[in-house]
Amino acid sequence: MQANSKATFKKAITKEEINQLPLGQYSGKIHLIRRVEDVQDAVKQLQQETVLGFDTETKPSFKKGVSHLPALLQLAGSKAVYIFQIKLIQLPPPLREILSNPNIIKTGVALDHDIQKLQEIAPFFDAGFVDLRTIAEQIGIKHTGLRSLAANLLGFRVSKSAQLSNWAREELSQNQIIYAATDAWVSRELYLVFRDQLKANIPVNGSVALRRY
Repeated sequence: MQANSKATFKKAITKEEINQLPLGQYSGKIHLIRRVEDVQDAVKQLQQETVLGFDTETKPSFKKGVSHLPALLQLAGSKAVYIFQIKLIQLPPPLREILSNPNIIKTGVALDHDIQKLQEIAPFFDAGFVDLRTIAEQIGIKHTGLRSLAANLLGFRVSKSAQLSNWAREELSQNQIIYAATDAWVSRELYLVFRDQLKANIPVNGSVALRRY
């Protein structure tokens, strides 16, 4: 599904309005990276991008006081989404280089927690990250979750069907793969709307960038 981006937005959007929208999901190329030896080739492709949608997935915990480190790292470019099974491969140096590169924008929602958890797997300096919530709040949008922003700015509803599934499993289901790819893709599409249509000021950590073109 192609993102049906709009130059206008609502200050707030209700759950009822979101539920009336058509379901949208990523339908492009997906690369699932589960071997360390495949990371370098994936990173070479990602280094050609200027904007990457960013997200992680973590095995849910249903016990108080028990938490898990991220099992997946998703990076969405203009031609494909790359899903790294970091439960299996950790964070090899080439992948950390992407996360530390101030010249490649990594954009998503509620990034601080994701970055902190990734740094528990392997230390790296985070640079070039843009939190979509910050941009949305600056222009007066009240509901700044990924699904609310997608409904508001892209005109479709993002499924939650796999949200609480076991992301740490070695063999991911097709539903999990599509879900994970969609979240990263939506983040990139939202960034492009903020930048190109709404002309929003975009604060970037680790560098200074306003209205990057």
